[in-house]
Amino acid sequence: MTRPMQSRDHGGGLDAAAAAFGGAREDWLDLSTGINPVAYPVGEVSQAAWAELPDRAAAKRFTAAARSFWSVPDGAAILPAPGASALIARLPTLLDGRRVRIPGPTYNEHAASFGAAGWTVMPEGEADAQVRVHPNNPDGRRMAGREIGTTPVTIIDESFCDTCPDASLIARANEPGVVVLKSFGKFWGLAGLRLGAMIATPDLCARMTEALGPWAVSGPALEIGARALEDRAWAETTRRRLARDASRLDAMMASRGAELVGGTTLFRTYAVEDAKAFQTRLARSQVWVRIFPYSATWVRLGLPGGEDDWRRLWDALP
Repeated sequence: MTRPMQSRDHGGGLDAAAAAFGGAREDWLDLSTGINPVAYPVGEVSQAAWAELPDRAAAKRFTAAARSFWSVPDGAAILPAPGASALIARLPTLLDGRRVRIPGPTYNEHAASFGAAGWTVMPEGEADAQVRVHPNNPDGRRMAGREIGTTPVTIIDESFCDTCPDASLIARANEPGVVVLKSFGKFWGLAGLRLGAMIATPDLCARMTEALGPWAVSGPALEIGARALEDRAWAETTRRRLARDASRLDAMMASRGAELVGGTTLFRTYAVEDAKAFQTRLARSQVWVRIFPYSATWVRLGLPGGEDDWRRLWDALP
């Protein structure tokens, strides 16, 4: 029996926005995602990374850099993957069980993937697996380790946690059944790199390796990812800049009557009188922001990049 697909709502979608409100894609300021607008400078990539199949040496450098940067505990394995989304899509097919607990509202791709794999998705109750997004998207809520509770499998999606590394729950990644997911598309602003990581016990990582197949991550992605993880100075400078810019955005929105709901320093979620009308008003100025099917008042904004982008947002605000 074919199961109906669950609705998948995302940021982005500039082509559809341009079709509805006019302007070419390059005319738009996209604030609908939580991607760092000042991406990591990838620099030159070696010819070997482009020309050769990625071998163990490339993966070894990446995993060594990842273990150090994220403080991965002994006993946990690190598996590079072609984006966190690829891991989210495959995890339900590797796990035993029928019911998964996913408290909402949260990033909807987890529920869609489990539903497509035949699992029953529920917000609470006894379950065979659970998913917690930490910090949560879109309200930025963080968890303490004691809040997670126990299930045979616990997936902790830390795609936005590189903004607040002290809050990471990575220390639990060597526990049986615990899976931690990381992304390069957010903090490093490298969404097009399609690079993520799964951190879990060796047996779980081995099963995912089989599911992804050989050479799942490109040589250039592994080389750039390792370089980024080794660059602690860039990460520290970026966290300070993001914190300043998030406070600046809060002040700007508050001056127009918006109330902060929460977020991370990569995105901010606000309550406004009418979210759809707010989105439409900005779209008429080719500024695209995120709204949600489950809330008539929530609107989410990523950070503008340069001063021209900040001025464009200010001029477009109602």
